[in-house]
Amino acid sequence: MKKPFITKDQAEEIIKKYRTPFHIYDEKGIRDNARALREAFGWNKGYKEYFAVKATPNPTILKILHDEGCGMDCSSMAELVMSARCGITGRDIMFSSNDTPSEEFAKCAELGGTINLDDLTHIDQCLDALGGKLPGRMSCRFNPGGLFTLGESSEGFQVMDNPGESKYGMTEEQLYEAYSRLKELGVKEFGIHAFLASNTVTNAYYPALAGLLFKLALKIREKCGVTLSFINLSGGVGINYRPDQEANDIRVIGEGVRKAYEEILIPEGMGDVAIYTELGRFMLAPYGHLVTTATHEKHIYKEYIGVDACAANLMRPAMYGAYHHITVLGKEDAPKDHRYDITGALCENNDKFAIDRDLPKIDMGDILVIHDTGAHGFAMGYNYNGRLWTSELLLRSDGRITEIRRAQTIDDYFATLDGYWNIGL
Repeated sequence: MKKPFITKDQAEEIIKKYRTPFHIYDEKGIRDNARALREAFGWNKGYKEYFAVKATPNPTILKILHDEGCGMDCSSMAELVMSARCGITGRDIMFSSNDTPSEEFAKCAELGGTINLDDLTHIDQCLDALGGKLPGRMSCRFNPGGLFTLGESSEGFQVMDNPGESKYGMTEEQLYEAYSRLKELGVKEFGIHAFLASNTVTNAYYPALAGLLFKLALKIREKCGVTLSFINLSGGVGINYRPDQEANDIRVIGEGVRKAYEEILIPEGMGDVAIYTELGRFMLAPYGHLVTTATHEKHIYKEYIGVDACAANLMRPAMYGAYHHITVLGKEDAPKDHRYDITGALCENNDKFAIDRDLPKIDMGDILVIHDTGAHGFAMGYNYNGRLWTSELLLRSDGRITEIRRAQTIDDYFATLDGYWNIGL
């Protein structure tokens, strides 16, 4: 059973100041998880987690993670600028992007971050963007092609498990060409990166990926005369969205990577290679809730409960059919003897947080917690139907509540229109 990190009493107190819906994050949970991850990979001297900013792009969250030793995995100009404004620059930035505007390569280089090339053609693009001289440290992204079918996602289907259909990364032969050319162009320090699967709920994914990349590192050294200084396992370690699903054990995962490292790299004299990760969902998802209030009930061919949140606040269920657990605060121990669709107000029939979900009887005004929204929740929000973005709150380690992003207002929504003050509003 999933347990919310706020109680009904806490929620009612919060709602007196911040109306629902809102996203709220648990600072203590985030810090404890970051420390557990660092401990699991502590056997590797150069280990570093680069948090996937796209998962939860909030400066307060980034600063908490940076305080716990994390760097930032950025993929756009805005994410680079946000990291820099948080004081996160230099080797604390990994820039992994595709179909990338040249000015974003230039910005990463200006900040001293590490550019992770997604394609062979990006070498010339970077040369042009950076005035003919590449940074001394660069990385390349690998795509092995074929199928990757290890494990199953927590939604009950595979996501990003077919590298051959993925737009990311280079083939093995292109990698050899890229490293050889980068070496000729004066790059001195090299890394490799790969992302083969999303939200794997199995302790075997990272060790399997690590073994693949460790063996490839040996081939790169042999064929290109390039010794990698870091190997980036990217993201893909998932969470148990469903309460009856066994969660990943990061200690077991770290130990599995260590075993592959000692079996493959150390005997070949590569025991000083740093291991990097770029986790987003694993780092934040369990430590965020979308809190919403039951506002309507409808009894037709099915039983519907309408809430004041909608898919514009959390699009994963509508987009992927993703499962998010729901708790009715104050009714945690009540029998789940009612079957509902939990719906939002968008003019789209897929605007449903749950379909045929067994829950306690829901009364109007009940507060619902939608679990595991700390990553890819607020970040994927949008304004369809003119629905406004929620506020983001932080439950501090000391119990205080801090607003870390205010809710969007109707004036915010119209502010980018030309001639705003002249359209009769």
